[in-house]
Amino acid sequence: MDVNDLLIEAYGRLPELVESAVEGLSPEQLRQAPAAGANPVGWLVWHLTRIQDHGVADVLGEKQLWVGGDWAGRCGLTADPDDTGFGHGSEQIAAVRPEDGRVLVDYHRAVVDRTLAYLRGLRPADLDRVVDPNWDPPVTLGVRLISLLADDLQHAGQAAYVRGLIQRG
Repeated sequence: MDVNDLLIEAYGRLPELVESAVEGLSPEQLRQAPAAGANPVGWLVWHLTRIQDHGVADVLGEKQLWVGGDWAGRCGLTADPDDTGFGHGSEQIAAVRPEDGRVLVDYHRAVVDRTLAYLRGLRPADLDRVVDPNWDPPVTLGVRLISLLADDLQHAGQAAYVRGLIQRG
């Protein structure tokens, strides 16, 4: 298996994780935090998708899908390209109000489709390209792609856990 196939396999697993986390939850349940200060399923899925959209758009040098589509309005937000959820306090978390789980699944699918298309065109040498020289050592494309994937997987697992808490009431 080459590196492209490995990355495609890994990123390609995300939509199923996202869909299973939100499937059948009402808009209220998507916004329900399991405890004070905890993140709800809807916010977690929105955040992991925003991180991937932001990161992939950056390495592509293109506009984020969040900014160009109607995703923001359908989540109760404005299309701010810098709002990915990092540093959100309780009021900002509560402001993420997806109209339903489908909007989260559809936005995530659009982001993953773009990511997979990008990954299909990568060559192994591309992974060594520095995409952020502001770190020591500088961040390469390969490291960035793994960081995005790790963040997505962690948040998808958290969303599944919170879903379980909500369903057990």
